[in-house]
Amino acid sequence: MQKSDYAQIIKLAWREFDGDRHEIKGVFDVSAQVSTNHVYKLSFYNREHVYAKISEYGNFEDFREDHIIINNLANNLEYPYQMFLAQSLVKRNELFIYRYHELDGSSAWVVFYNPILIRNKLPRRLETKQIKKLGRELARFHRACTNVANQLPQSSKNVIIDIQRLKQSIYKNEIKMCDVHKDTILRHADYFLRNTDRVDYMTEIETIPVFVDWNIGNFSVSGDAKFYSRWDYDWFRMSSRVMDFYFFSRVVSDVGDRTVFSYLVDTLMEERFMIFLKEYHRTFPLTEPEVRLIKEVYRFFILNYVVKDGPYFFRKTYSNKLIQEAYETYFPAMDANYRVEKILKTLKL
Repeated sequence: MQKSDYAQIIKLAWREFDGDRHEIKGVFDVSAQVSTNHVYKLSFYNREHVYAKISEYGNFEDFREDHIIINNLANNLEYPYQMFLAQSLVKRNELFIYRYHELDGSSAWVVFYNPILIRNKLPRRLETKQIKKLGRELARFHRACTNVANQLPQSSKNVIIDIQRLKQSIYKNEIKMCDVHKDTILRHADYFLRNTDRVDYMTEIETIPVFVDWNIGNFSVSGDAKFYSRWDYDWFRMSSRVMDFYFFSRVVSDVGDRTVFSYLVDTLMEERFMIFLKEYHRTFPLTEPEVRLIKEVYRFFILNYVVKDGPYFFRKTYSNKLIQEAYETYFPAMDANYRVEKILKTLKL
């Protein structure tokens, strides 16, 4: 589907949602230029603007399931996060999702959001006191997500299913790669499945709505460094809360938040991340199995979001770069001895 088609599809979606009550003045592409996700701003002559997210990756049922969960979460988060997520537009008390079909079999799906107010952005490189505040704040946010997890619709996907699907795709030659790379992927996929089984992921690890791929550009804070709003839902999923830790290690890194896509493990090894983790643990204590899962979460990102879905999530130049780095840097780093025992000792677990 051509990029020029998206604006027209969004106009068709709005017509079905609103009829002819509010005429569209303009449709503007505000998508991140590194991702294949598409976000548009719609302006009108006689109402406030709205945002549209359009996707053609995956299947409609997955898109629908994810956005129903997001919409439920947005309407159920407790104070002070009740306005943290943008509200999806509903029609006749149901989340509105427009489903578009072409004669050639291609399709796309559109969901609309009201805009949210943005307060302050964190500085690129955080001071120690800001790292501690951020650790406590994420802990409070995760607790709020835990409190509403049982109120949300069940998710049909989890990390185990994702990695099993990756293995199946490789066996079926659906992902083209050389034999050496194939062996590397299968070896790490087996490591992941074996190690998540050791911590009883499916029974002992609580799943909550988490927002992986946080970075400073994806959320704003109030003057006292409380989470104020978040726009980017592209990596939302129901999973273990430690799924958020890798990206927060990037936010608190000594280098500072990195806007260039890279998945180096180094940030998980920094003392600054340990400061963050200790403050988090004091507010919302972690368990030993969750700490042991941190390394596997990193492995999962490389396997699932770089190798399996990277060619769909990222523009081609970024995807190729990340996949090359995976074999040259990320996977060798996974074979190194990550300091789980040190973290357990520091947190007194």
